[in-house]
Amino acid sequence: MRNSLMIRLVSLLLLAFIGFQSVAQVDYKKETPEQKAKRMDWWTDARFGMFIHWGLYALPARHEWVKNYERMTSEQYQKYFEEYNPDLFNPKEWARMAKEAGMKYVVLTAKHHEGFCNFDSKYTDYKTTNTQFGRDVIKEYVEALRGEGLKVGFYYSLIDWHHPDYTIDRVHPQRQESDSAYARLNKGKDMAKYREYLKNQVRELLTNYGQIDVIWFDFSFPGKNGKGRDDWGSEDLLKMVRQLQPNIIIDDRLDLKDKDYGWDFESPEQYKVEKWPERNGQKVYWETCQTFSGSWGYFRDETSWKSPAQLLELLIESVSKGGNLLLNVGPTARGLFDYRAQDRLKAMGEWMKYNNRSVYGCTEAPAEFVAPDNTLLTYNAKTKRLYIHLLAYPMGNLKMKNMADKIKYVQFLHDASEVKYRTGKDEDSQSVNLQLPVLKPPMEIPVIEVILK
Repeated sequence: MRNSLMIRLVSLLLLAFIGFQSVAQVDYKKETPEQKAKRMDWWTDARFGMFIHWGLYALPARHEWVKNYERMTSEQYQKYFEEYNPDLFNPKEWARMAKEAGMKYVVLTAKHHEGFCNFDSKYTDYKTTNTQFGRDVIKEYVEALRGEGLKVGFYYSLIDWHHPDYTIDRVHPQRQESDSAYARLNKGKDMAKYREYLKNQVRELLTNYGQIDVIWFDFSFPGKNGKGRDDWGSEDLLKMVRQLQPNIIIDDRLDLKDKDYGWDFESPEQYKVEKWPERNGQKVYWETCQTFSGSWGYFRDETSWKSPAQLLELLIESVSKGGNLLLNVGPTARGLFDYRAQDRLKAMGEWMKYNNRSVYGCTEAPAEFVAPDNTLLTYNAKTKRLYIHLLAYPMGNLKMKNMADKIKYVQFLHDASEVKYRTGKDEDSQSVNLQLPVLKPPMEIPVIEVILK
């Protein structure tokens, strides 16, 4: 018994040593494209994730930048900290709704620009465990996501409008009009102390909660009265992140875009890209972050909510250009998803239940496949399947060019019902006409699955 136990202990120590050695030998600055592709594989397969912006700004409920827009001081903002008590918070419900919507990963604000922390950091009193609520949101969130098999992501704001050593800049609530005014207000503030605070908190997040799959830093704004890599200590911060979590995926907002190792994906915010983004002539990993409406945080009176059809088109179009969609929810101050967000998540989940094969593992279709008008194409190279998304339903017929010798079988994706087709004649002999029913199938956006030879 004693010998057996000793052998097991030695084996575990050896495995730990080997694991440490293998991690220590990885130089993130010399990662090959093939190594990066392997690290990014789960992310490019997932294609669809949830962003969650949640903090004290849920109480005023009029945009997560309310402290900035209304030029509040920290003293004026303090009432939200004192009244914060999201008594209906249930992260298991959040995780369930994300999964049922078809999302594969979630990114939650550990700290937003207001400086309030959703985790029990030992470096600040400005945290959720010091409110009436008294719970570590991040801890419960991580456990809930893992319970649903979802990948775990953290958003961490580089900006901090509460920390006493964070210098006032052009996006600060107390921003100024003159250099002399900035100098006066920043007298005695020490960004070196804030850099250490930032680094210490990121270390906590990447040490205390197990494996973390994504970290989203936000954001750099170099230039006059701005902040960039030197203010954050971005190189040093990145090195620490890679050492603590070698497989983590990092966004592009540390102001290190000029370095291949300084970021993993581009993050276009609130707009559609015209084509697959490139850098130095090479296509890059990318993810668009988008809101249901015009705000990231809960905004009670905001009315410009996108319809389920618009949201689905946004997802499909992102995949059709080789990217991901990170779709945001701003929970209420009681910890619930807004009813409008719930309605849209359910609608997207219903569509994904039947059509997710056209999203997961898919990407931009090869150039040889031409999308007919009012359609979007996605493509799965592993299964050799092309997906035609019908944004406007073409009663009776859909023509596809240069497809006559490429098709093995065609079906609607939602019910696997056959779609017959015929080839063109004479000079049009390489085209095919898909014969569709007159009535649109009962899907917000019907999808045709083409199984290729």
